[in-house]
Amino acid sequence: MTRIAPIGSLGVDLSPSLAKGDAVAAADVVDDVASHKIIFTPSGVQTTGEAGETVYEVALRSGVDIKSVCGGQGICKRCQCSLQTGNHSKFGLTVAEDALFKLRPAEKKAIHDGDMAEGLRLSCRAKIMGDVVIDIPPHARHTQSAIRKAAFALSGPVDPPIRLHMVKLPEPTLHDHLSDTESLIEQLGGDLSVAPCATLKIQPLLADHDRTVIAVIRDEAEVIDLWSPDREALYGAAIDIGSTSVALYLYSLRTGALVHQASAMNPQIRFGEDVMSRVSYVMMNKGGQEKLSGAIQGQLRDMLAEARETVGAEADQLLELVCVGNPIMHHILIGVDPTPLGQSPFTLAVKDWFDLPGDQLDLGLAQQARVALLPLIGGHVGADTAAAYLTQMDRMDGRSVLLVDIGTNAEIVLSHEGKIAAASSPTGPALEGAEISCGVRACEGAIERLRIDPLTYDCKVKIIGHDEWLTEDTIGDHSVPGLCGSAIFEVMVELARAGLLDRSGLFRPNIAPDRFSLDGKISVYRLIGDITLKQTDIRAVQLAKAALMAGARLVAEELGCEIFDEVLLAGAFGTHLDPAYVAEIGIIPHNGAATIKAVGNAAGMGAAMCLTDKSQRDRIRTAVRDIVKIETALEPRFQTYFIEAMAFPSAPVGEASAKGRRGGRGGGRRGR
Repeated sequence: MTRIAPIGSLGVDLSPSLAKGDAVAAADVVDDVASHKIIFTPSGVQTTGEAGETVYEVALRSGVDIKSVCGGQGICKRCQCSLQTGNHSKFGLTVAEDALFKLRPAEKKAIHDGDMAEGLRLSCRAKIMGDVVIDIPPHARHTQSAIRKAAFALSGPVDPPIRLHMVKLPEPTLHDHLSDTESLIEQLGGDLSVAPCATLKIQPLLADHDRTVIAVIRDEAEVIDLWSPDREALYGAAIDIGSTSVALYLYSLRTGALVHQASAMNPQIRFGEDVMSRVSYVMMNKGGQEKLSGAIQGQLRDMLAEARETVGAEADQLLELVCVGNPIMHHILIGVDPTPLGQSPFTLAVKDWFDLPGDQLDLGLAQQARVALLPLIGGHVGADTAAAYLTQMDRMDGRSVLLVDIGTNAEIVLSHEGKIAAASSPTGPALEGAEISCGVRACEGAIERLRIDPLTYDCKVKIIGHDEWLTEDTIGDHSVPGLCGSAIFEVMVELARAGLLDRSGLFRPNIAPDRFSLDGKISVYRLIGDITLKQTDIRAVQLAKAALMAGARLVAEELGCEIFDEVLLAGAFGTHLDPAYVAEIGIIPHNGAATIKAVGNAAGMGAAMCLTDKSQRDRIRTAVRDIVKIETALEPRFQTYFIEAMAFPSAPVGEASAKGRRGGRGGGRRGR
């Protein structure tokens, strides 16, 4: 049944600017007013909206970051969004094409005038007609995630797989009978092949430059291109493709210097927060794999174009890419169906070091370019982990060292008594702030540090972009969207220390009744300002931290390791964690804060090492073969360790924890 909706009930602004062509007629037909589920990406905000509400109205009400200069009147054309149709199993939604009302005149005009691309919508014109997943593209957001995957200096030799060699060919004579290509090979020392594209340009170059050319030689085996003698800049890029973000490092292959770096959100987030939800999207949506591959290739194409523009390079001067990522990111990048990785036995299409011609992928690369991918360790432990391990091999040699990269999956590598083992634990995105009611990506204004007074329960915070601690009295002067990952760690420990949580993770409302309320049947704690934390948020963090602890215990048990000499936190996220809170929240077995250290974006730097020093390629190929891979999903002990790791070690024992302990499934970490 449908009804005619009065204009006022739809919240329509009948300003003169709309009356010229975009006022909503009283005869617009919508479904009966109903509540629909609304998911925004990449923020991960989940809310509801009524049929007939615009996407912009819901976004504004829910605190979703979206640009608008005209206040939602359809004039500025900045509040662009896209409807993500198909089956989104992670959210339990199937989004139909008609989940948004048809294009309005202002949207058609924006597309016609080139102000908006086909497939996008103006959120202030797009009316909700059903459950929707809405992506807000980067250009329509005020703030970008503060993706802090900074590079560190490379200390090794500069010996890339590509080198430049200038050569002057002798004048030909009637007696030598050598072609110019043969003469080139002879001058370069012989035993080289010459790519057809180089052969086709050799004589014009020799004629224009007094028979002098620069030979571009790859792997000491092939002349892949010829340049005029006035060119000398040669570049390569190391790329870390994470589930959440992408980091690119552009290097001079002549000097080994880092000349440009950039990072961006992984656009695949709109298809699912974690890798398994993206696999589900591919399985349940025709053409899903092509959409995911196209999204990441498009992002890399834009980043590479920006990098070339920054240094003034032509496309044929960027000739080597080294990429790392988890197995699913790896397969999606190269256009391989990832669905076999979503189910046992998690079969890889390719595991070893893999090279592709540059024009095989839609990255805007020259034909002569090459895309290389580091080897994978196993079905759920990828090239990013191999690259991170490469950066720490010398440090781990002969010692008991645990290397952990915390993300939507936690990759774990342990060295002990000359042996290496690796595993992946399905932590999900909760530790990074996703799937938490007050959680946000690391962006300007997000809370990154947090303290709770154990006596008064007053809270103070530090936000990204501001150096001072903010209190209840001063936080209102700032735009604070929520807690990012580092604050998620800290708030859990602070709540436990203050006795506001018991060891089992249940809130204790009787401790500070004025700070607790109910949202239906769910207990809610007010932290500071309008920022609240729900009991369901505590549960999400418990599940994530327990998975990480269980994975680490399995790896340690596999190698018979009782205590670690060092715990290394890799990745941008780990860099911003306080070791004291990492130790106290209960994700690392055995060790205290003194042994926990951050090592930055080791995955990206491992890729950079292989880019600038070709000997590292053989080194990681060999090392990966000796790593013992532990499949946590198949280990019966995983569930036992998982349950034990749910507890918050520093929290007081509550009634639920006491009952659990009497039942033989106690709360704290168990010594070994």
